Amino acid sequence: MTTTPRLVLAGAVLLIVVQLPAGTAVARDGGPSEPPGTEPTATAPVKVDPTDPDLKLPEGATLAAAKVLDIKSVVEDQSGDERREDTNADVTFALQAEVLFGKDSARIGAEAKSRIAVIAEEIRKQNATRVRVFGFTDNLGSSAHGDTLSKARANAVQAVLDQDLNSPAVTFDVRGYGEQYPIADNSTEEGRKKNRRVEVSFPRTGQ
Repeated sequence: MTTTPRLVLAGAVLLIVVQLPAGTAVARDGGPSEPPGTEPTATAPVKVDPTDPDLKLPEGATLAAAKVLDIKSVVEDQSGDERREDTNADVTFALQAEVLFGKDSARIGAEAKSRIAVIAEEIRKQNATRVRVFGFTDNLGSSAHGDTLSKARANAVQAVLDQDLNSPAVTFDVRGYGEQYPIADNSTEEGRKKNRRVEVSFPRTGQ
């Protein structure tokens, strides 16, 4: 019996938000890194001394409330075809488009259906009744085409999940974000491959 090597990452991050004085220029990297509805939910009573000299705040800056981001566990196939992320609140599966669809297509193949069936089983295991299915593309081609293709692919995955689950209690939020929210560098094919994906997420048991 052989096993596929997997990459496992886990950790918790303390996020300290600094409010800069009005008019201060701040470099941006293209906006939020996560789609709406998937923001971290963890909070903690962490106290930070705003007068601590080690913080070295810019003149006129103040501290906003400290936050603790969700603890996240990431398991990814060595091939990168599939990734699972677990936080204290949600489970997210990300499947690369190449393992689900043909090039520029939203038709799901037989092998892809077996992968989706595994996700459906986890949804049942978690007793989830709200499921998000989000489609994404790389930045090649027109933005409008990416929006349309990503939504069609999300719809295709949702249809298979709905058939597998066969439960009127489960509701779906299906969206196509096109080239928005990349998780890798679009300047390389390796990065673009990671960005062409469909993500399925749902609350953990008890959420």
